[in-house]
Amino acid sequence: MNTATSLPGDTHRAHPDVFSPAKLGPVTLRNRIIKAATFEASTPDALVTDDLIKYHRLPAAGGVGMTTVAYLAVTPGGRTEGRQIWWRPEAIPGLRDLTEAIHAEGAAISAQIGHAGPVADARSNKATAYAPVRFFNPLSMRFAKRATKDDIKDIIEAHAKAARFAIEAGFDAVEIHLGHNYFASSFLSPLINRRDDEFGGSLQNRAKVARGLVRAVRQAVDREGTPIAVTAKLSMADGVRGGITIDEALQTAKWLEEDGGLDALELTAGSSLVNPMYLFRGDAPVKEFAAAFKPPLRWGIRMTGNKFFREYPYRDAFLLRDAKKFRAELKMPLILLGGITNRETMDLAMAEGFEFVAMARALLAEPDLINRIKADGDAHTVRSACTHCNRCMATIYSHTHCVVTGSPG
Repeated sequence: MNTATSLPGDTHRAHPDVFSPAKLGPVTLRNRIIKAATFEASTPDALVTDDLIKYHRLPAAGGVGMTTVAYLAVTPGGRTEGRQIWWRPEAIPGLRDLTEAIHAEGAAISAQIGHAGPVADARSNKATAYAPVRFFNPLSMRFAKRATKDDIKDIIEAHAKAARFAIEAGFDAVEIHLGHNYFASSFLSPLINRRDDEFGGSLQNRAKVARGLVRAVRQAVDREGTPIAVTAKLSMADGVRGGITIDEALQTAKWLEEDGGLDALELTAGSSLVNPMYLFRGDAPVKEFAAAFKPPLRWGIRMTGNKFFREYPYRDAFLLRDAKKFRAELKMPLILLGGITNRETMDLAMAEGFEFVAMARALLAEPDLINRIKADGDAHTVRSACTHCNRCMATIYSHTHCVVTGSPG
């Protein structure tokens, strides 16, 4: 059902109600609101726990159309740290318990799949990390290995295998991680990817890994014959000189659309390696991040953290300006992320032509926020408890939660 909403400069434009059901590929979501992937720090043995189930059950019961499990690595060495789940037969029973719990709340559930590439913690994972070139990760104090053509082929196949595991575990969708300078994104970045072979140089070459991952996952899903949605998370820009630019990201998105492997694209920004706060607008939690590590890394973060954690002021729908450039040139469904915390920003996203919205920190603070916004109706009085302090970011090293409200547990 469509409703007409008056907006400045667009007084007669009709757009979908964000609470109306929507098709995501072969899957119907009860509304257009997605809980974005945020590492839960709830899997100490790299397997599903009751804590992880609770973490996702709360926003599912709280009204989201779909929740996204992060981060399910395609290989042991593809994890950002060793507690994360990686796809293997031993993980499937617990993941099936998780999907069943979410379905019981009336929501859908997506599995974010990917390889962290140079962001992977080789020390914690006790496995080799891979990057376009030999690359030093200061958090793990280890070098990532330059990926060979065979390594790339193996990682692409691992994504396809992960999609098959996701179907077996009962997921409704998979989200392929193509952002934040993880494996595929690091190949896209001209700053990191200094190769001179078929995977380096031109954007067409640098995009081969991202396109190959999506094709492999789509082919795996189609062969299985079980209808699940395939989405991807793509960085629009790294926010650093010499990194991924909007123009290059838009061209990559056009190629992904032409390839036909995606049911929707979620637009993100920033780099886990060089500029994380470009995605997490608001306060830069340098003190909290330093406290999460042991010396000497703690001292290093305290001394240089303000250079790494650059502070960007928060504003509602802060990625919308860049995302509109993608909306103007793409036909595929797009998911707007970034500063979606209230009914006004949700309606604005719908009016601008985005099919879905995604949110994370606001739901971490209040898992029932969506039900409260829906019950509020046209009053538009409900406001998120999230203060954009970003102190929740440092809790991913212990147990992810909102330090303001204490949620989710």
